[in-house]
Amino acid sequence: MSVVKQKRCVLFASFLIGSMIACNNSNTTSGTEDSKKDSMNTITSEKKSAESIKGPAGNLYINDGGSGENIPVLFVHSFAGSSRDWENQLEYFRKTRRAIAFDLRGHGRSEAPANNDYNVQSLAGDVAAVVDSLGLDRFVLVGHSIGGSAAIAYAGKHPDKVAGLLVTGTPGKTPAEQAKPIIASLESDKYDTVMEQYMKKLLTDAKPETDKLEREGAKKIPKEASLSLIKAAFNYDPLPDLHKYPGPELIVSKSSEEQPNSLHSAFPTIPYRTVEGTSHWVHLDKPDEFNKILKEFLDRIDKK
Repeated sequence: MSVVKQKRCVLFASFLIGSMIACNNSNTTSGTEDSKKDSMNTITSEKKSAESIKGPAGNLYINDGGSGENIPVLFVHSFAGSSRDWENQLEYFRKTRRAIAFDLRGHGRSEAPANNDYNVQSLAGDVAAVVDSLGLDRFVLVGHSIGGSAAIAYAGKHPDKVAGLLVTGTPGKTPAEQAKPIIASLESDKYDTVMEQYMKKLLTDAKPETDKLEREGAKKIPKEASLSLIKAAFNYDPLPDLHKYPGPELIVSKSSEEQPNSLHSAFPTIPYRTVEGTSHWVHLDKPDEFNKILKEFLDRIDKK
């Protein structure tokens, strides 16, 4: 692979891991008072459900369960992921609160949009459809990678509903001069090879089960959908929506994802936590550590 292609590979990884826009010669890179404690925010354990609701672009699969007076939490997965990415978190947090995950459009068991629309604001529309369908009044929103971008976009538009916002592996804004050659490499006839290289990089230090789950998810995303998702991520600037959201925030990532265009670098006033020795999927590789960080975040919000 030429030096130019090596650099493009590392640059593109920033979309998926939200942090790796950096090149070097070795090709290595980084229940509250405010909430209404009513029936809309809780669901009994016996009524734990896995169902579909009507979304803006087709049916969306939802995994909903848990109970308690603590504020609910809603999880949004990454590119090529699904609600399965959050199974550890759902099991853990449903002991004390309602916890929900769903499949974004074109992922998992949710329908793909007929018009190939994967704009970040459209993904945020999927979040809104789930929130409205389930009657959530106020909740904590947790998003990973481009799911974090969707979570930020939703929080910027509906700050009154989001009691707290935690994002992990979510990118900042990628400069246009960096995005253009990345898109060109993916639109070439080397798409399959390039995507495999990116996934290999993202899954460095992954547990075997994480590697298997995410590779399976990536293979199910058609090329055109992947390109639309990637372009959407590059086009989205999270900073305006972050400025619109006044509530509690937290960024979590693997330490090597700290790069010049990372969200933490772009918005350093947001509290920031790192986890060592994981792939891009921190919550899958080290669920106990991630759950501890999230629990501390939720506990502070529950006490308000």
